[in-house]
Amino acid sequence: MKLEMKVPSPGESITEVEIAQWLVSDGDFVEKDQAIAEVDSDKATLDLPAEASGVITLKAEEGDSVEVGQVVCLIDTDASGGENKPKSSNEITEKKVDTSVENEPIVTEKTYASNHSSPAARKILDEKGINPIDIHGSGKGGRITKEDAVNAKASMGTPPKGIDRNSDKSKMSLLRRKVAERLVSAKNETAMLTTFNEANMSEVFSLRKKFKESFKDKHDVGLGFMSFFTKAVVYALKQYPDVNSMIDGDFQIKYDYCDISVAVSGPKGLMVPVLRGAEKLTFKEIELEIKRLALRAREGEITVDEMTGGTFTISNGGVFGSMLSTPIINPPQSGILGMHNIIERPVAIDGKVAIQPMMYLAFSYDHRIIDGRESVGFLVAIKEAIENPIEKLMDNNPKKALEL
Repeated sequence: MKLEMKVPSPGESITEVEIAQWLVSDGDFVEKDQAIAEVDSDKATLDLPAEASGVITLKAEEGDSVEVGQVVCLIDTDASGGENKPKSSNEITEKKVDTSVENEPIVTEKTYASNHSSPAARKILDEKGINPIDIHGSGKGGRITKEDAVNAKASMGTPPKGIDRNSDKSKMSLLRRKVAERLVSAKNETAMLTTFNEANMSEVFSLRKKFKESFKDKHDVGLGFMSFFTKAVVYALKQYPDVNSMIDGDFQIKYDYCDISVAVSGPKGLMVPVLRGAEKLTFKEIELEIKRLALRAREGEITVDEMTGGTFTISNGGVFGSMLSTPIINPPQSGILGMHNIIERPVAIDGKVAIQPMMYLAFSYDHRIIDGRESVGFLVAIKEAIENPIEKLMDNNPKKALEL
């Protein structure tokens, strides 16, 4: 019996995935539940497990985009492993390639069509910033085809003599392409602005220094900066509910809960798992959940559901050394907070210069739904919470807030 394996649905609204990598070869014997492929959706990379034991026949190639429900392989459940080893290279018959000149149009002289491009090719060349005069067309009379435009590379200048210079071209994963599409869409379809401020981190430093050992011993997780900033964001969202809302056509949707998306760098690119119900979580619960989600993202085990439905995003470029940035909104959300590195700088305190640990903060927002007053007030509220965490975030009882 030959079992047809179809692409399962990774989640709502996902209709297409990409075969990122086959983990087995055509003709291999596979065991039931063995991971046979890595599949990219526009939100995550998932393993595709074998539905039965048997010899596998692949029906899709790496890099192919396939629809949910499409057959990607067959498993012969009647075959045994010993009789169905992977085929060796000398058993594979190579396809004959027609190399006749009829398949390779050669332009021996300039014609009217030379360096002229089709409308589709012209659009691609314009996007790449390539002059058609620099392209040799393979179409009739030297006309530039769409394929010529897709394969064309912008000139990188004349290399120095005696130096070899190489480049490598590889297709971006579906996840990376979707991230790129969403980022461009966010810039083009929102009235995005960014406001900046800075926060004195000395009080947070003091609390972490005082309680980090006991916190780690009791809860088996570190007391990091993310729990303070998550708490600060929740504190500010309660004061400025427009930030915790989204546009839906002509309507505004406001949420009475705070599902905070946390940007995490994963092996396939940027992942944004969601910290659900952050308004009800304690410092310990926030740190444990962020640790769990970050680990799953880095190991490629994050699910679509775990990255769906956030109402606000926090991005920490400071872990990579970023001093200042303008983070891009994670649509359909209306705002994102950018954290940055902490640098000791001279600041004026009570009329005197003091060296303090300072962090620049950036808040990007959709001006269609959030006015300037709300945006500035929201970021100031975060600043106040970070600079006065005992009062604003711990109800004046840090030991109780940290569950110590």
